[in-house]
Order: sequence, then structure tokens, then C-alpha cells
Amino acid sequence: MDFGDLLTARVRSVGSASCVGLDPHLDRLPGERPAGRVEAAASAQAFCMGVVDAVSDVVAAVKPQVAFFEALGSEGVAALEEVVAHAKKAGLIVIVDAKRGDIGSTAEAYAHALIDDTGPLGAHAATVNPYLGPESLQPFALRCQQGKGLFVLVRTSNPGSGGWQCTPPSGIAHRVADWIAQQNESCDDFGPIGAVIGATLGDEVKAWRTAMPRAWMLVPGFGAQGAGREDILDHARPDGLGALVVSARSVLFPAAGREGNDWRSHVAQRARRFAQTVAIEP
Repeated sequence: MDFGDLLTARVRSVGSASCVGLDPHLDRLPGERPAGRVEAAASAQAFCMGVVDAVSDVVAAVKPQVAFFEALGSEGVAALEEVVAHAKKAGLIVIVDAKRGDIGSTAEAYAHALIDDTGPLGAHAATVNPYLGPESLQPFALRCQQGKGLFVLVRTSNPGSGGWQCTPPSGIAHRVADWIAQQNESCDDFGPIGAVIGATLGDEVKAWRTAMPRAWMLVPGFGAQGAGREDILDHARPDGLGALVVSARSVLFPAAGREGNDWRSHVAQRARRFAQTVAIEP
């Protein structure tokens, strides 16, 4: 099945265009902060697996942030492999947030590592950085012909992004959006190549939706980063499909401090509220 169709089916099955970011901040995990790298990796793995169990029946996808695991060395990378496998087994769409971007054999190796079923992670999709041009995307795009997905950074909402991404008359973001639209052009509905479009861009989002009518948008910035329901309406089509909204900290952690042994039930409650906020029409 094409990744665009797979994601659409999953969103419809749970009734929500929701994605929980798996960002295991060590200083926010339940209980005492682990003493060493081995203990930290074990804690991150246990926490993320617990989150997967708590949210799998209400959200469409999870997005493990690779950096948090890589920062813990080989133990952290091994933990990431276990988390991805656990999430896939739970029926969730898994998007590894790696933002890789290179050319030639290096890009090929990145694609294999992140999304090939024969690779160490075998995720459904990955995020990539297109700064080096279409050659950096091609190895990933080839996997999209085999059922995998891709989310390309197009327009982020961090304060310094606009000057580089959208410099007139045609910034990098516009060229990447054109490439995505061309790749998805032959698809009947959503194609396998999506775009990362920030949640706090205001009216600018309408132009991106028009430019990429067949692209799923991965929309970070919801919740703790300030965006609410009104901010993400234009990312989606009128039927609510097309915008996979990401929330991490506001689902994973309480507003302040740490939680005790009942943290899973609190994560489940916050995930349910988030999923309801970005519910789609049946």
C-alpha cells in the first residue's frame, strides 16, 4: 500500500490526525534521573514503550526524535530500535525524525538505516533536510515506490527560518514544494511524499496547501510550542485530512515537575485530549 493511503487509513481508523512525538528528555522522565548512559538508555526505552502502550488506541502515529537516543551512544541507538519495533507492533505509524540530508552513497545509507525493512529501524517514514538538492532526496523517494514515506522540511516556524527558506523571489521552500507536488502528481489522493510545515505560520499556510494539494503535512508546534486548533485548520483539507499534527511535551509530561508511578494513565489522558482536539469528521 502507498504510504499516503496507509496514513490516511490509520487516521480514519482512530478518527484523529494526531502524532505524538517521542522526545525522552532525561530531566523530565518519571522517577529519579538515571545515573549513567546505560541506565539512561534503559529509562528512555521504558518510558517511550510505556507511552506507546498508553496512546496506541487513540493516536495515528508516533515520531521518535532520533537525537535524544543518539545522544546516549550505542545503548541509546539500541533503545531506539526497540521503541520503533514496539510502536510498529502496536499498529502505529512510525515516523523517525532524523532530518538527514546528504548525497550519493551517504544518502543511500541513511535511507537504508531509517526506513528499509531490512535496515536497523524499518520505520514507515522519515524526515529529511533537502538543502543539498534533489540528489539528497532521491534514495528516499525510491523507497516511496515500495510503500515507504518521506516528510521533507519545507517551511518551519522557528524564528530564523523565513530568511533562508522563503527569500524572494523563490526561496528553497518554494522549490522543495514544487518538487514534492511533482512527485505526488500522479497519485489519486495523497502521495507518499509529505512536507513539514510548522503550526504557527498563520495565513501563509494556505499557499503551501495550494502548492502541494496531494501532500500530507507533518505539523509540529502544537501544544507546548503555542499552537492550538485554530492554527492548524488551513494545513488540512476541508475533510480534515492532510495534516498530521504533532504534540510531544504537552502529551508526554505534566506542566511542571515529574510524575509518579501512575504516569502512564496521565499520558493516556493527555493523549486522548490531544486526539480529540485534532479529530477528523467521520
